[in-house]
Amino acid sequence: MELLPLWLCLGFHFLTLEWRNRSGMATAASQAGCELVDGVADCRGQNLESVPGDLPPHSRTLLLDANPLSTLWNHSLQRYPLLESLSLRGCRLQRVGRGAFRGQAGLRSLALPDNALSERYRETAAAFRGLRALRRLDLAGNSLTEDMAALLLWNLSSLESVSLARNTIMRLDDSVFAGLGRLRELDLQRNYIFEIEGGAFDGLTELRHLNLAYNNLPCIVDFSLTQLRFLNVSYNALEWFLAAGGEAAFELETLDLSHNQLLFFPLLPQCRKLRTLLLRDNNMGFYRDLYNASSPRDMVAQFLLVDGNVTNVTTVNLWEEFASSDLADLRFLDMSQNQFQYLPDGFLKKMPSLSHLNLNQNCLVTLHLREHEPPGALTELDLSQNQLSELRLAPGLPGCLRSLRSFNLSSNRLPGVPAGLFAGARNITTVDLSRNPISLCPQPAGLERLGAPSCVDFRNVASLRSLSLEGCGLGALHDCSFQGTALTHLDLSGNWGVLNGTVAPLRGTARTLQVLSLRNVGLSSGSAELDFSGFGRLRALDLSGNSLTSLPRVGGSPALRSLDLRRNSLTALPRTAVSERLARGLRTIYLSQNPYDCCGVEGWGSLRRLHAVADWAMVTCNLSSKVVRLAELPGGVPQDCKWERVDMGLLYLVLVLPSCLTLLVACTVIFLTFRKPLLQVIKSRCHWSSIY
Repeated sequence: MELLPLWLCLGFHFLTLEWRNRSGMATAASQAGCELVDGVADCRGQNLESVPGDLPPHSRTLLLDANPLSTLWNHSLQRYPLLESLSLRGCRLQRVGRGAFRGQAGLRSLALPDNALSERYRETAAAFRGLRALRRLDLAGNSLTEDMAALLLWNLSSLESVSLARNTIMRLDDSVFAGLGRLRELDLQRNYIFEIEGGAFDGLTELRHLNLAYNNLPCIVDFSLTQLRFLNVSYNALEWFLAAGGEAAFELETLDLSHNQLLFFPLLPQCRKLRTLLLRDNNMGFYRDLYNASSPRDMVAQFLLVDGNVTNVTTVNLWEEFASSDLADLRFLDMSQNQFQYLPDGFLKKMPSLSHLNLNQNCLVTLHLREHEPPGALTELDLSQNQLSELRLAPGLPGCLRSLRSFNLSSNRLPGVPAGLFAGARNITTVDLSRNPISLCPQPAGLERLGAPSCVDFRNVASLRSLSLEGCGLGALHDCSFQGTALTHLDLSGNWGVLNGTVAPLRGTARTLQVLSLRNVGLSSGSAELDFSGFGRLRALDLSGNSLTSLPRVGGSPALRSLDLRRNSLTALPRTAVSERLARGLRTIYLSQNPYDCCGVEGWGSLRRLHAVADWAMVTCNLSSKVVRLAELPGGVPQDCKWERVDMGLLYLVLVLPSCLTLLVACTVIFLTFRKPLLQVIKSRCHWSSIY
C-alpha cells in the first residue's frame, strides 16, 4: 500500500489579471450591477438568479461568485464565446446542463467550489467533456466521493491544476486520476482519505505539488513519487514514513509531516534537493538507549509490509535511521514538540547547509557542541522548553556559533553556559535565556570564592541587540554587566531587586536601548536614581507590577511611545500640565489596576483627550469607600472631594465654637439666677463665718 501527502500551499489563484487600456489606465463601467473592466465582468454578490445576458459578448473573464444561481443552463453562456476564466464560487449550484459549456473552446480556468455538484454530478461530468483547453479546475467543497471525482475528471487530459479539497473522498486508486498526464498541482486536503492504493499516482508523471493534509492516513510506505517537489501530509495519523529503497533520484524539496503520530525519524528518500523538513508535533525519539545490545547493528526494527499476497520485510536501525538520507542541502528542520532526549553523534554533521533548527518542547537534558555540530551555516537555533541542565562545548572550538543570529534557550534548567560561548558568536543578535537559574558576570567576589556556577558573560558582545532574561532569579546587577554591547531590546522582568532601586546598571545601554521591560522587579518611587530621562532612544518602557507611587521621570526620552504602569501603587494622576506634557509624545499608556484616589485625578481629562490611555475603560479609583470607574465620574470635582479639600482645623473650629459659646452663656445665666442661694449653701457647707 502506498500513501502520499504534501506541503502544498496550493493557492489556486484562478485569476491573476492586469487590465490596461491603450493609455495605460484601467477603464471601468457598470452594467446590470456588474463592474466591467477591460474584458472582465465582475458580478459577485449581486443576488443574481441567472447569468446576465446583457454583458459585452467579448468578455474574457466572468466572476459570478456568491449568487444564488442554482442551475447553469445550456444557454447561460452562449453569448460569451470568448470566455477564458469562469468563477462560480458559492452559488448553490446543483445542476450544470450538459450543454452549458458548448462553444466554450477557449475556457482555461473554471472555479466551482462550495456548491452542491454531488446532486447531479453525472450531468455535470457530461458538460465537462467539451472543455479541451481547460487548465485549472476547482471542485472543492462539493461533497464529492472518489467515484464522483473520477467521473468528473475523466478525459480532461489538458488539466494542470485540480483542487478536490473539502470533499468526502475516502480512498484513492489508479482510476481516479487516469488520463491526467499533464497535472502538476493536486489539492486533496480536508477529505477523509485513509487508504491510497499502490499506483494511484503512477500516471501523474508531471505532478509537482501534492497536498494531502487533514486526512486520516495511517502510514506512508514505499514512497516512490520521484517527480514531486512539494509534499504535505500534515495533520494525519501517520506512524511511519518509509521511502522506497534503491538509487532513484528524487526531486523533493519540501516535506511536511508535522502534526502526526510518527514514532521514528522518517526514512527519507535519496533526495539531495530536500530543503525543508517539518516534523513538528509528533511522538518521535531516538531509541539507542532502550536496547541492551552489544553492537549498534543489533538495534533494529523490522517492518512487515503486506500488499495483497506479497509480504516484504524492511529492517531499519532505529537510532540511526537518518544515516541513509542525503541531507546535505537541508536548510530548515523543525523537530519541535516531540520526545527527543538526545541527538545521535553525527546527526547534525550530515546537514552542513542547515540554517534553521527548531528543537523546542522536547526532552533534551544535555547538548554537546562539537566540530561541525551545529553546522557552520546555522543562523537560528531554538532549544527552548526542554530539560537542559548542561551545554557542553568541545575544547578548542572557538567560534562554533559564528553564523548564529538567534539563540533561544528559555525555559530550561541551565545554571550557566560554557565560557566564551557568546564571545565567539560574532553575528548573534538575539538571545533568550528566560526562566533559567543563571547569574550574570561579573559575579560578587564572595560567590566566586565559594565556587558558584559559572556566570553568563555578555560583555563586549558587540552584535547583540535583543536580550531576554525574564524570571532568571538574577541578583543586583553590576554597572558593567552589559558593557560593550549595543542592546536595543532588554527584558529583566521577574527578577526582584535586579536594579536595587537604581538604573545605573543600564546606563551603558542608554544610548541604544529602545525597548525595556522591568515588570515585577521591585521598583519604588523613593529613590532619586529612578530616572529614565537619559534614555534618549527609548520607545517602549514596561514598569508594571512594581511599587511606584508616582510617575517615573521620562522627560528626556522624546522617542518614548509606550509606557506601562499597571499594577503599581499610584494614587493620583499628574496635574493637567504634566499630563499633557507626558502624553504629547506617547501613543500608548497603560494605567489600570492602581489604587487611585478619585480626588487626585485632575490630569485624567487631558490624558483621555489625547487618546493615549489604552485601558481607560478599566481604570478605577476609590471614592468614599467605593470603587468607581474613572470614565464614569461626573464632570468636575465630586462633591465628596470638595469636603475633603476644606481645611479640617478651620472646620473643627467652626463646629466647636458655637457649642462653647452656648455652654458659656448657659453657665452665666444659671450663676446669675441662683447666686444668693448658691452662696449661702456654699458657706454653710464650708462653715464660713460671716462678717458683720
